[in-house]
Amino acid sequence: MRGNDAGGRFARRQGGAVMLMVCFLLFFLLGFVAIAFDFGRLFIVKTELQTAMDSCALAAAQELDSQASSMSRARSAGMTAANANGVNLQSPSWDGKGKVTSAEITFKDAAYAPPTAGCCARYVQCEHRQAGVRTWLMHAMAAFTGDSAAFPASRDVVASAVATRASAQSTCPIPVAIMARPGGTPANNFGFLVGEWVTVFDKAGVGISPGEMGWYNLDGSRSASETAAELSEGGRCGTRIGDTLGTPGAQTSVDRPWNFRFGIYKNADSPSEHHPDQTGYAYTEANWKNAVPQNAFSGTPAAGSHPTAQNYITKRAAFASFADTGSNLKTGSQIAFNDSNKLNSFHKLATPGAGGQHRQYGYSRRVVVVPVINGSAQVIDYVCMFMLHPLSGPNDTARLEFRGLASIPETPCAPSGMPGGSAGPLVPVLVR
Repeated sequence: MRGNDAGGRFARRQGGAVMLMVCFLLFFLLGFVAIAFDFGRLFIVKTELQTAMDSCALAAAQELDSQASSMSRARSAGMTAANANGVNLQSPSWDGKGKVTSAEITFKDAAYAPPTAGCCARYVQCEHRQAGVRTWLMHAMAAFTGDSAAFPASRDVVASAVATRASAQSTCPIPVAIMARPGGTPANNFGFLVGEWVTVFDKAGVGISPGEMGWYNLDGSRSASETAAELSEGGRCGTRIGDTLGTPGAQTSVDRPWNFRFGIYKNADSPSEHHPDQTGYAYTEANWKNAVPQNAFSGTPAAGSHPTAQNYITKRAAFASFADTGSNLKTGSQIAFNDSNKLNSFHKLATPGAGGQHRQYGYSRRVVVVPVINGSAQVIDYVCMFMLHPLSGPNDTARLEFRGLASIPETPCAPSGMPGGSAGPLVPVLVR
């Protein structure tokens, strides 16, 4: 009997020890699960937040064009791009913890010091602290340990990104090319004046002469429909120095994608699908009377110009439409061409103003990159140009304003493309 009692007591003691060991193991297993679950969530939030900051910095860097308004536009672009992301398990509202504000977008000059004005901003930094990201299982550990400081109910996650503009190895120009004037080099802007208006000649596949500009397919083909496709939003990207461009035949459909950029549409076309520039206000000799170089981009209208005439930078800030403050197509045609019936084949305009479609859907679409070609139609460089007016039809004469080399810090062009080149147009690139 004594032996049986001793054996029972030993078994009970052994069972109690096992229970204690299981409790300790469960505690440690809970800790590991808590670490895996909560740190995994924090890592996801950090990744999502970093994506948002990268988007913010790249979008803002596109606007660093040395203009006085560049920092204001960069903040707006950065906030829009960042806050379009989902953060905290892809929450559209960022779990109600607050999105990026303008104060979280800052700038540095070439020496990485705070810039004195928009003209000097070369770098942009987006940094955001996502406060109060909840931890569930780790906080439960506080009940076992009694140490709520070591296992808080939430933690903060911080991400930042810095971007600038650097030369691209490939870029996304429009299907138009320009040839240097005799004696023209990059040092003298290929013989053109900044602010000078240049005509796009339609020579039905013949090509252009020195000092001229014409339609050229970026893929090297001669297809007229390809020209329109490359001019459309999301068109061909990847043009490189040394590429040979193609001379298309007579144009048949370039007017629609060209005019989308001015917020001018046919039939069921709309600004939500075919995005306009921030302004559709146009410039011709009828409403802008300045002598060469005309400088509609940033100049002052000469005497005799239309009463509504102001430069592009001013009109862009006001989100003016083709009809300035109105949305009547005939009014815009009268302002730009002194002919209310000039664009009769089109039907409607994007609306102007702070609450209009130019602001809601618009982005930089009229300041464009144009390849410079040699006599063999090979790309040798890129320049920045400003689209002046819409087209009444596919065979209408187009004109652009020369704005200088696309590779200088002062260029207003903000092209898309792959960074990593030595002399190409400036594209946004992350540096940190």
